[in-house]
Formats: sequence, C-alpha cells, structure tokens
Amino acid sequence: MRAILIVFSLFLSLALPVYGQQTYVGRYDAYGGFMDLNTPLINLNEQGFNLQTGVRFAKWLSGGFDYTIGNGTTSLTPTMLIPSLQQSLGAQFGQMAAAGLIPPGYKLSVRTSTRTENYAVGPQVSYRHFSAVTLFVRPDLGALHVVATPHPGDPIADEVIAQLTPSGKKTDWTYYFGFGGGFEVNIARHFAIRVQADFVHDNMMSDLLPGHNEVRFSIGPGLQWGRNMVE
Repeated sequence: MRAILIVFSLFLSLALPVYGQQTYVGRYDAYGGFMDLNTPLINLNEQGFNLQTGVRFAKWLSGGFDYTIGNGTTSLTPTMLIPSLQQSLGAQFGQMAAAGLIPPGYKLSVRTSTRTENYAVGPQVSYRHFSAVTLFVRPDLGALHVVATPHPGDPIADEVIAQLTPSGKKTDWTYYFGFGGGFEVNIARHFAIRVQADFVHDNMMSDLLPGHNEVRFSIGPGLQWGRNMVE
C-alpha cells in the first residue's frame, strides 16, 4: 500500500501545476487496468483486472459501468470469524483438548484461495480546471461475488472445514457501498493514464465474517472519443 500511495502522489504532483481549459472532452470513455484489492480483516490481497465504461451527460457528469475480477490467498484463523463461531470453536477445541484429541498449543489456520468479482453502475463527477489532469469523485454502490476455497492442512482443520463448508467451497453474493475517486493524466486528445482508489464496506459471507472494509487501487490507460462535450 505504501508503494501505491507513492505512485498516486507522484502522478498527482507532476500533473497539478499545469493550468488551462480542457478543449476536448469526449462523449464516451473506456478504461482497463491493473487492480489491487485489500481486505484487512482477513489479511487478504487480491490482484487482477478492472474494466470501466462510461457515457458523459455533461463535461462534469458521467455515468458508467465498473467490473473488477481478482484472485488471492490468505490464511483464516478463528479470531477473524464472527463472535458466535469463535465461541463455538473455542468450546469444541476445549473439549477436544480435554480428551487429548489435539496437540498442546494447536492453533487453527486454514489457507484459503479466493476469487472476487464486483459489478457497479453509477455517476461520477469530474473537475476539469487543469488542462493536464482531470480529478473525479464518485459514490460506490454495487454487487460483490466471492468464491472461497479452503485448503486445510491437517485432520483437525479438515473436520472444522467439513462443518463450515460441506461442499468444499463457499460462494456468496452481497452488496457494498462507499466512495472513490482519483485522477487522469491527459497524455493526448484521446488517451490518458487513470489512477484511482475506492473505499467500501460490505458484509461478505456474513455467516462466517463480520462486516468489514475493503480498499481497491487501480491504474491503467483510458480512452475517450465521440462528440466534444465542451462545445
């Protein structure tokens, strides 16, 4: 995340000093770039691809579609789970320890691979006071699809996972909300480099995990074309 912030600040510091009116703002735009999604609650980092398309209603207002897909791996522990599951597992492990069925000092940790997709539509407001850079902000409201596949590494973890995910994987749909923004460095009339970040809250897998926050960073090329919205 520190490297991401450095890149973000560098682009912004290079672009902001250039003033002047933007002479071309295309009716349509499209973007595709690298995506990094962080879920601090479960120490999960996913990397993948972000696609965005939009149509402008005015030079400062547009609406569009946002799609992201990413893959990652984390290790889940009982402390990451909702309180009721923590209590249930604690009681179960206490009974097993008393019966001598688990080794002293055993700590449950299950490596889990994930695939996350999100879909969103909504408005975006842009500020075009600078000729070389466009600033923008947006609300975030969309749907999140997650597939998590646990890979237990010992018989005790096997038994716990069999109770929590009998099918061998966990799939969930949920909604998220938050806000985002960023900037575009205008390289040419139809081409720019977009740098953006989003902060959202969701209740992914609410039967296992408490509500939590996610941070998405994305960078890549953007294109614009069509009728000039400045005219």
